[in-house]
Amino acid sequence: MNLIIVSGLSGSGKSIALHALEDLGYFCIDNLPFGMLRQLTAELQQGSSTDIERVAVSIDSRSREFLKTLSSGLGQLRDAGVTARIVFLEAGTERLLQRYSETRRRHPLTDEDTPLREGILREREVLTPLADAAERTIDTSVMTPYELRVAIRSFAEGSLQSSPTLLFQSFGFKRGAPADADTVFDLRCLPNPYWEKELRDLSGLDQPVIQFLEGSDVVHQMAGQLKSFIGFWIRHFDVVDRSYLTVALGCTGGRHRSVYMVERLAREFRESAGPVQIRHRDLTPVKEF
Repeated sequence: MNLIIVSGLSGSGKSIALHALEDLGYFCIDNLPFGMLRQLTAELQQGSSTDIERVAVSIDSRSREFLKTLSSGLGQLRDAGVTARIVFLEAGTERLLQRYSETRRRHPLTDEDTPLREGILREREVLTPLADAAERTIDTSVMTPYELRVAIRSFAEGSLQSSPTLLFQSFGFKRGAPADADTVFDLRCLPNPYWEKELRDLSGLDQPVIQFLEGSDVVHQMAGQLKSFIGFWIRHFDVVDRSYLTVALGCTGGRHRSVYMVERLAREFRESAGPVQIRHRDLTPVKEF
């Protein structure tokens, strides 16, 4: 049985993630207490529903007492023949505060004496065991619901692959580096097309910007060294049974240099490294959940 545990901070998009898994044919249960997880999988394995091989559950901070036995609980699942994988969703505190102010929902760890910000910080601490055990962490701070669904589908489908999926992500440092990246590279040392008036409103997907960057020797040197570095270390991620390697490449605004380099590296690695995905974080406007 394949089991995906969806966890994360309240307001980070767990419901969207669970709906995406349901669309993929997973048997989904929302807000299942962690202590009931072994009972659920045992009943599905032994009962009349033996055709259910893909299960997804969401677990939140209300399971905090059971999370103290997380390690042993996951061990029991493995011993019972259940392949359990955890995806953890997070978002910046300010973004979570904004989402709660817009929806007027009550945070599960707040009450009359606990303000929202304190509840969010407390929840981060409570969920640390799950965050540490997660196979993949997804920062939804600047994601659209569609982008989150795509990321969840990719995570779920990655369980069927023998080699890790390589995700190249472009971003702009002016909006912060992505928290879910395994490796971050700074491209701000490369020539900046932004200062060319005719290139300013274009992106690294446009031919004039590509020609500008490929006219620089240092751009080719950077691309070659990045390819060598990533190509060597991705093999080590494969050895430790990782299904994802997220490589983030940033420039100032996330529109020119980083976009170009992501496209170039993805094209080259598709020929040799197996599954490759692309995400340009700052090319599209941010929409709220």
